[in-house]
Amino acid sequence: MSRPEYAIRRATIADVAVIAHHRAAMFRDMGELDDAEMPALEAATREYLTHALPAEEYLGWVVDTADQVVAGGGVLLRPLLPRPGAPRGGAEAYVLNVYTEPEHRRRGLARQLMQAILAWCEARAVARVTLHASDDGRALYESLGFAQTNEMRRDKAR
Repeated sequence: MSRPEYAIRRATIADVAVIAHHRAAMFRDMGELDDAEMPALEAATREYLTHALPAEEYLGWVVDTADQVVAGGGVLLRPLLPRPGAPRGGAEAYVLNVYTEPEHRRRGLARQLMQAILAWCEARAVARVTLHASDDGRALYESLGFAQTNEMRRDKAR
């Protein structure tokens, strides 16, 4: 059996449902969401993306094979205040939703997605690219030049 052919493209409004599914599945696979919680997260993500994708508040890339999307990732852009290393400020790209369907893993798709995202950022002179790495994704991101930082987080009380 031959390996499927894959193609990376920018996400469109037609991809909202699969991006929402990938986001929920990503959190489930990391152990942060159980199956019962997935429908609510998918619905909220679809609602958000229906506005954010056409407005380019969320920029997405997907990997197609045959007639299905099997992987994807996205970027949120935010202003970067002037700081050491970026004295003029600029834009910061926050990478999120990097996910590959289990049966298509270990084929370099996440690396290809990240290379496409990083090339897009480079072409637009994005000053900084950040992300949160899962344990499974850490080696990939480190191999692409990402380094751990001292970021901290405080979640809203539930």
